[in-house]
Amino acid sequence: MQITSSLVSFVSVLWMIVFSPAGCKANPVSCRLWTEPQIPGLSMNGDFVIGGVFSIHYYIRLEQNTYTRLPPQPQCSGRSVCLYVGLRIARAMEFAIHEINNRTDLLPGITLGYQIHDSCESVPKAMEFALQFANGFDLVFNYMNFCTTAAAPTVPAVVGDSVTIPSISLARIFGSVSFHILTELQVSHYATCACLSDKREFPTFFRTIPSDAHQAVALARMVKYFGWTWIGAVRSDTEYGNYGMAAFLKVAQEEGICVEYSEVYSRTQPRRKLERVANVIRRSTARVIVAFVQSKFLRFNICAGALGFGVSRSVIPGFPEFLLDLSPTQALKSPLLTEFWEKFLRECDGSEDIRALQNPYTDTSQLRISNLAYKATYAIAHALHSVICNDTHCDKSIKFSPWQIRDELKRVNFTTKNGYQVSFDSNGDPVAVYELINWQFQKDGTLNMVTVGDYDASKLRGQEFRMSSAIRWMTVSVCSEGCPPGTRKAVQKGRPVCCYDCVPCAEGEISNKTDSLDCVHCPTEFWPNSKQESCLPKPVEFLSWDDTLAIILTGFSITGAFMAVCIAVVFYKHRASPIVRANNSELSFLLLFSLTLCFLCSLTFIGRPSEWSCMLRHTAFGITFVLCISCVLGKTIVVLMAFRATLPGSNVMKWFGPPQQRLSVLSFTLIQVLICLVWLKISPPFPFKNLKHYKDQIILECDLGSAIGFWAVLGYIGFLALLCFILAFLARKLPDNFNEAKFITFSMLIFCAVWITFIPAYVSSPGKFTVAVEIFAILASSFGLILCIFAPKCFIIVFRPEQNTKKHFMSKVPSKPL
Repeated sequence: MQITSSLVSFVSVLWMIVFSPAGCKANPVSCRLWTEPQIPGLSMNGDFVIGGVFSIHYYIRLEQNTYTRLPPQPQCSGRSVCLYVGLRIARAMEFAIHEINNRTDLLPGITLGYQIHDSCESVPKAMEFALQFANGFDLVFNYMNFCTTAAAPTVPAVVGDSVTIPSISLARIFGSVSFHILTELQVSHYATCACLSDKREFPTFFRTIPSDAHQAVALARMVKYFGWTWIGAVRSDTEYGNYGMAAFLKVAQEEGICVEYSEVYSRTQPRRKLERVANVIRRSTARVIVAFVQSKFLRFNICAGALGFGVSRSVIPGFPEFLLDLSPTQALKSPLLTEFWEKFLRECDGSEDIRALQNPYTDTSQLRISNLAYKATYAIAHALHSVICNDTHCDKSIKFSPWQIRDELKRVNFTTKNGYQVSFDSNGDPVAVYELINWQFQKDGTLNMVTVGDYDASKLRGQEFRMSSAIRWMTVSVCSEGCPPGTRKAVQKGRPVCCYDCVPCAEGEISNKTDSLDCVHCPTEFWPNSKQESCLPKPVEFLSWDDTLAIILTGFSITGAFMAVCIAVVFYKHRASPIVRANNSELSFLLLFSLTLCFLCSLTFIGRPSEWSCMLRHTAFGITFVLCISCVLGKTIVVLMAFRATLPGSNVMKWFGPPQQRLSVLSFTLIQVLICLVWLKISPPFPFKNLKHYKDQIILECDLGSAIGFWAVLGYIGFLALLCFILAFLARKLPDNFNEAKFITFSMLIFCAVWITFIPAYVSSPGKFTVAVEIFAILASSFGLILCIFAPKCFIIVFRPEQNTKKHFMSKVPSKPL
């Protein structure tokens, strides 16, 4: 009802102006305002008058409207503390103008005046002052040239308002093309709505306080800076709260901050709604609440420990003395000062001492908003100076348009006497600089705002904050604890992204930082450590010389070679004995030589594979074994031929004498040499890192190159061994006291059994055990040959010399079993 009454008085003025244009031309008296213009709270004449609109009180007291007479002027009212603070801020503008008038370098020869009004946070009153500034201070309203007798306006710019909504109303009037009232520039010291940065809608609006958009970004980054990813949000049901929280939530989402709840409240809503908001806060798991509210909406006793952003605290030299230089005579010249004096000093007998007051008016230790009004006034003065002054003097009679003032305001860049830089960006906003404030209880129980850091939006990302160690309150507010390295975050179904489980990285993956969204695969030749937080080179596996298995196999290899040499020595020492001569001593010595090579060739399979070792190991194995089997095959053929030679009229031995035996061994061996040469030429074996068999190891092995070549070498050995076995098997029962065919048969049986077993074992054995299996097959088959063929002969030579006679061999009586 109160607002309606106020609007009626304002609308009635517009009705007369808009709907009586003809009356203006016919009778200028019809253009007279129905009410007297509002008297300024603070004023002073000058060559140019700067307007000021401040919310010194915060509500309007109205009388009941009877609609039978003109409604009386509404009266402002409010708490005493608002009058203290609001009056001090308004007087900062007054002080700045007095200071400018005393300067010789800024607007020399020009006297600035001021007309400061109290809008009471009221949109109708703010609009009333806007129209009053637009039409000058005479009682005649000059609107759209309806009344041509009005004087030209003398208010180049206005400082204010202190609140967003009245400031928007002022900006719409000052910058609205539809009204054609483009006469004032507006520089607000405390209107923070981001909407006012839109220069298409508010082309004449500037401000010395950062936009809420910057505050929302700073608030979100502060929350991120402290690691609070799970928060609650509360806002006042005002433009500041609603617009500011909307901007904050948008930035918070981009920063990865989750909001558990977002509640709104108003001072005027029922108690049950306030209790509902309180219950939501109590039930929540978030330990941090982000509040986008004006300070008057909070009870300060619950703010202990809170962190918030504030305008930078400042010192204005000379301002404290200016505030205290107030006498009853001076107070009577201003309605606002008169109200202040009557409320707080009361006495008017000349004994009053304003210095004895202890209230926010005289407290200049926290000059924040006052400094913004001070800077706004100086910005207007600098812009006006650029328009009407040159290097030598200023011309107070010069004609200029508001657009000239606007263009100069865009370009202002100066430093105030107290060291603050003043400039505006393309949106009419200053650089966003805030102090980070911590509400702290002092020892005397008072709650003070302590500066614990600052935020400068002009700095590089990550360097905006500068923190001190004076914060007395710190907490952790997360929905889920951070995931350590080695895990990744998995969002819980149906919950915000900040609520997640920590899932260990899959096999072969790592995460090397906290709160990783994904795990990454290690490079091919790397594998995660046990904590899966870093990739380590995979251990390389091969049958090295210091491996226990390699040492054992090396021992057997050397033992076998030593045995072959010892047997050769024994045979050489008894080379004239019948047992050595009867079994073809030449082939026996060649067989012992090849067996020595077979034992030693197994050593080429041990050690780190290289290009040469890979080619050597397979070719040496293939050729030495063919040489060995060729000798055994030759001995088998000799046994068969020897039996045929005992038959009457047989001369078969002349076809397989020593030269033929040597030729057969050489021929069989050359075939294997040819196979190996072709294999090495076309696709030789080469060192190869096997990354597939083991996930966490690299097997360094010799790739066959051509599998056909390998199996051709092995197949040829098998063919000769099978042929030898068949011939020896056929000759096993030939009558003789020492039929060597029996032992050759048994040795070939062992040889074939070993290599037939080798094939599946070779294919299925992993890593170094593949090489070990191949070495074992070489050693086992070599030991089988040397023991089955030469052990019985050595036994007779050493332990049964009586059987090592020609008579014994010529006897038809079979020898005793050994």
